[in-house]
Amino acid sequence: MAFQLSPGVNVSEVDLTTVVPSVATTVGGFAGNFNWGPVDEIVTINNEVQLVERFGKPDSNTFTSFFTAANFLSYGSELRLIRSVGAAANNATTSGNPVRINNRTVYEQNHSSGSATIKFAAKYPGSLGNGLKISLCDANTELLTNWLYRTEFNSNPANSTYAQSKSVADDELHIVVIDTRGTISGTANTVIEKFGYVSKAADAKNSNGTSNYYKDVINSQSKYIWWLGHPSEGVNWGQTTSYIFQNEADKSYDRLSSTDYELSGGIDASPLTGNLANTYNAFDNPDSVDVSLIMGGSLTADTVPDSLVALAESRKDCLIFLSPELNDVVNNSGNEVTDILSLRNSITSSSFAVMDSGWKYQYDKYNDVYRWVPLNGDVAGLCARTDLERDPWFSPAGFNRGQIKNVVKLAWNPTKAERDSLYKAGVNPVVTFPGEGTVLYGDKTLLSRPSAFDRINVRRLFIVLEKAIARAARSSLFEFNDEFTRSQFVNLVEPFLRDVQGRRGIFDYRVVCDTTNNTPEVIDRNEFVGDIYIKPARSINFIQLNFVAVRTGVSFNEIVGQF
Repeated sequence: MAFQLSPGVNVSEVDLTTVVPSVATTVGGFAGNFNWGPVDEIVTINNEVQLVERFGKPDSNTFTSFFTAANFLSYGSELRLIRSVGAAANNATTSGNPVRINNRTVYEQNHSSGSATIKFAAKYPGSLGNGLKISLCDANTELLTNWLYRTEFNSNPANSTYAQSKSVADDELHIVVIDTRGTISGTANTVIEKFGYVSKAADAKNSNGTSNYYKDVINSQSKYIWWLGHPSEGVNWGQTTSYIFQNEADKSYDRLSSTDYELSGGIDASPLTGNLANTYNAFDNPDSVDVSLIMGGSLTADTVPDSLVALAESRKDCLIFLSPELNDVVNNSGNEVTDILSLRNSITSSSFAVMDSGWKYQYDKYNDVYRWVPLNGDVAGLCARTDLERDPWFSPAGFNRGQIKNVVKLAWNPTKAERDSLYKAGVNPVVTFPGEGTVLYGDKTLLSRPSAFDRINVRRLFIVLEKAIARAARSSLFEFNDEFTRSQFVNLVEPFLRDVQGRRGIFDYRVVCDTTNNTPEVIDRNEFVGDIYIKPARSINFIQLNFVAVRTGVSFNEIVGQF
C-alpha cells in the first residue's frame, strides 16, 4: 500500500479479473472497382443491400468486384470494403469542370471553404454523378409559384425560428436532389433526396442544437452531393444572423432568382495495378484495422499477389484468398492445370495465403445476365460461415461446411488426376459433384514445406490463439517479472486453452512461465517470456476404407487388426 504519514485507513483495489478476450475472426477485407462510394476509405458493409446503397449496382466494368464482395456477404455479415479508382476519375460538378474529391477527408481538407465557380459537386468520383440536378427554392414569391417540387414539402420556406429570434428574415430554403437520367433510381426525374426548411445563416441551429445551415446539412446528410459555393445571388449567404442584423438594411438574406444546377463531367476510371496495391495498404496496420479474411478478387499475375501475401505476413493475423486468372480456366481446355500452377509458383510460399482453382458462372439480377466471378470471395465466405457455425479451427472444406453458393456452373471442373496435381502445389480444388453441389475440396495454405501450418484450420487456430492471448498479455506490461505475475499469466491462459480444447481445437497444451524461461538475464532486460505449447487438431484429408471378405467359419476376432 502507499506510505501514510499519519494513522489512518487506506483502501485500494487490485483487479485480478482479467480474462483472455474473444477476438474477431469473421471480418472480411476487400479493395475493388465500384461505380460509387468513397475512394481510399474503409467502409463497413453488413449485407448486399448496403453494398448497393454505398457502392452502386454492378455494370460491365465493376461486376467482378461487386460480386466478390456480395458473395462473401452471402456467408458472413461484416466486410471492410475500400473503393479504388484510376487516376483519371473525377466528380461531376455544376460547372462541368470536374474535380477530384475522393472522400470526406479530402473534401474537408481541400474544398470545404468553397469555390468561386462551382456550386455543387457529386459526392464521389464517377459518371454516376452526371445528370444529378440540385433545385433550390426560398421565400421569393415568383419561385414559390413556379417551382416544380413545391409539393414535396408541407409549406413554403420563410423565416426559421432561429432567424426570427435574431430579428432576421428570409433565411429558409427547400432543396431537392433529382436523378434526371434514372441511373440511380431507375426512373428519370425522380427526387432522391430533399432537405426542407434549412437556413442560409451560418450560425442557424435546430431546436436540438444541431446545425441547420444548408451547407452543413447537405455535407453531413446527402449521399450524392457536396456543397462548393453559394448561388450567385447569395452574396450574404453564409453570414451569421448577427452580421445580417447589423449590416443589412432590410435585415434579410438575399433571395434567389433561379433554382436549378445540373451536374456533369464526372469520369469513371478503373483502378490499375498500382492503384489497387496502394488501396490494399489501408489494411496494413492491425492495431487500427481489424480484418481477418482479405480477398484478392480478380487480381492477376501482373498485379503481384505477392504484395498481398506480404501484407498478411506482416500482420500475421489474417489470411489472403486468391483465385487463378480468368483466362486460366475459361476457354482454356487442357491447359488449366499448367496455367494455374504457373501462377501459383509465382507466389511466395506462405501459410497466410490460400488459393482456389477457379471461377464460377452466376446470375447478375441487376442486369439480367450471367457473369464469370472468381471464387475467392466464396472461399473466404466459407471461413466466415465456419466461424459462425462452429469455430475458426474447423476446416471450411468438404460436404459439411464447404458448399459454394450461387453456382450455375464452374468454369472448369477438375478431375481426380487434375485435383492431385493442384493439391500437391497447395491449390484447393473446387469441384461440382452431380447431385451433391459445388464444394471446396481442399484446405491447404500456400506454405510449400510440410508443416501443420499448411492447413487452413491450423493456421486460423494459431491466429485466434496468438491474437487473443497477446491482447490478454497486455495486462502484464509494466508489472514486475516475479512469481506472482508469472502465475497470474498462467492462470489467465490455461482456462482459455482448456475451453479451446473442449471445443476440439487442440489435442493438448502446456503453458510454461517460470524461472526456467524467465531467467535473471531475461528479467534484467525488462522482458517477460511465456512459452505456450500446442498440439493442434488436424483435419482429415485422406480416408482409407478396407473391405475384407472372409470365409463363413472364420472368427472376426482372429483377423481384426491384420489389415
